[in-house]
Amino acid sequence: MSGWKCLLAVACTVGFLASSTRGQNQTDTDWWKTAVLYQIYPRSFYDTDGNGVGDIRGVTAKLQYLKDTGIDATWLSPIFQSPQRDFGYDVSDFLQVDPLFGTNGDLEELFGEARKLGLKIVLDFVPNHSSNEHWWFVQSELGVEPYRDYYVWHPGRPVPGQARPDNSVFYGSAWEWSEIRQEYYLHQFEVGQPDLNYRNPRVIEEFDNILRFWMERGASGFRVDAINHMFEDALFRDEPINDPSDPLSYGYTHHIYTNNLLETYDVIGHWRKVIDEFVEQTGSDAIIMLTEAYTSMDMVLRFYQSDDGSEQRAHFPFNFVLLGELNGDSNARDFKYVIDRWLENLPRGKVTNWVLGNHDQPRVGSRYGEERIDAMNVLLMTLPGVAVTYNGEEIGMVDYRDMAWEDSLDPQGCNVGPELYKWKSRDPQRTPFQWDDTHNAGFSTANRTWLPVYPYYRQSNLRKQLESDRSHYQVYTEAIKLRRDRVFREGAFRSRALTEQVYGFVRYLKEDRSAFFIVLINLGNQMAVVDLHDLHDSIGDGEVRVFLVGTASRYKVNQTVEATQLLVGPPRMVWSDSFGSSRTCGSVRWGMG
Repeated sequence: MSGWKCLLAVACTVGFLASSTRGQNQTDTDWWKTAVLYQIYPRSFYDTDGNGVGDIRGVTAKLQYLKDTGIDATWLSPIFQSPQRDFGYDVSDFLQVDPLFGTNGDLEELFGEARKLGLKIVLDFVPNHSSNEHWWFVQSELGVEPYRDYYVWHPGRPVPGQARPDNSVFYGSAWEWSEIRQEYYLHQFEVGQPDLNYRNPRVIEEFDNILRFWMERGASGFRVDAINHMFEDALFRDEPINDPSDPLSYGYTHHIYTNNLLETYDVIGHWRKVIDEFVEQTGSDAIIMLTEAYTSMDMVLRFYQSDDGSEQRAHFPFNFVLLGELNGDSNARDFKYVIDRWLENLPRGKVTNWVLGNHDQPRVGSRYGEERIDAMNVLLMTLPGVAVTYNGEEIGMVDYRDMAWEDSLDPQGCNVGPELYKWKSRDPQRTPFQWDDTHNAGFSTANRTWLPVYPYYRQSNLRKQLESDRSHYQVYTEAIKLRRDRVFREGAFRSRALTEQVYGFVRYLKEDRSAFFIVLINLGNQMAVVDLHDLHDSIGDGEVRVFLVGTASRYKVNQTVEATQLLVGPPRMVWSDSFGSSRTCGSVRWGMG
């Protein structure tokens, strides 16, 4: 170890530092606590039957790829029987796989093959609403018991034909008139997604049984969709006006009676007991519950446990601060404030998580800038807790925002019309996975895929990145390998804005401060000089070693550099597959810089 005292990894935007006494391998813990959870949007992952839509067998066919990448578990977006008005989030049978994706047998085969590779499969669980084609709704609309009160019905205003003034997340009224029942039903999302009535204990019992059904068949967890919409005010009080500029928008009212009601937490606590009882009775590995709620931090954190800690709820609620509170314009102080605030408010003893991308939000490269893809992926893999990532982020896929109106399918975009759809639609981040440079990016042999493939897939795809000396995929996988170190799995965290644009943090073992890593991110467009002693006082003097570099870094792995005058370069625009040469994409020139 002569000539240097510490180990360092630096990228153009990211750096790591570790002492020469690295932590040992991971200690025994539940599998999920430091997992890399990889969301798969099945429609767009891999098509095995040539119909242009990805399927369950496509996921099974790519399990070895997930294993090789370093993924621990994958969460599947909805695959259950559905008329597909909202691409599976309108479920017409919660116990049957939609034929579009395969069969129940295909799903059980996926569970089994994943188990052989040590991978876990987490299912999307959509309890807020069903499809209006579900048997329950058909019977409820007819007034047939016991289904009559399975959904939220209301006679409307005293004025004939006037609905209540509540709007859908997808734009327009949240109430739809039923000629059959002569009442309105609530749909906080698409008109074909009637809200279930959780003030009816029979509805809760139905979903208890759905959870048990899929746990018995091999599911390792459930991601609970849109959970903060579960309850509505029992008195149907009018919500106050929030933004009068557009009476049809979701933001028109302040949602104090249709969102974040406290009864929701009781149901989550109940379902946690259902899951834990199943695990205890069967002796299976931990089965986890994750909750999705776009709401304030204090409301999100309530999903962990009751105020007194007596009731356990979700294993963790999704933490969306990297999605909603930071972006390409954020500086180092912004990153420090947002990340530290979340960690400081985390309930004692609970496991945090970080969601960097999903099917509802623009991709990392489109949100933060393509030059920051490596930085953000490495940040995700080196923060404490669970890393939640979305298929395609490992190869730096970006949004296809110029998709034609005629090709757009997402109701969230289609409902606002051809003038605004481009910025409202979620289709651009749902395009097929770019496996290689063959027909349809290797996703499907069909003449036409359900959404068009990103047009520049021949320049940016997995195969090219595997063959390249430096690529986003290689940075991603190397970051996961480093993540296995005990320092990252168990280490403490301390951060600092070293300059206006350079954000850094140290991960270290409290019992051995000489075992540590430092991560640096330059968020700006200028070279910066930093002193690593400002982050960790156990570095000492002398040189440090580079451990991991980004695709456009000035440094190389195993290079040694000075700790006191370390140059951290700005991010640069690069193609993920063509390093060392420049290309033109539209009006933007790309190159090494």
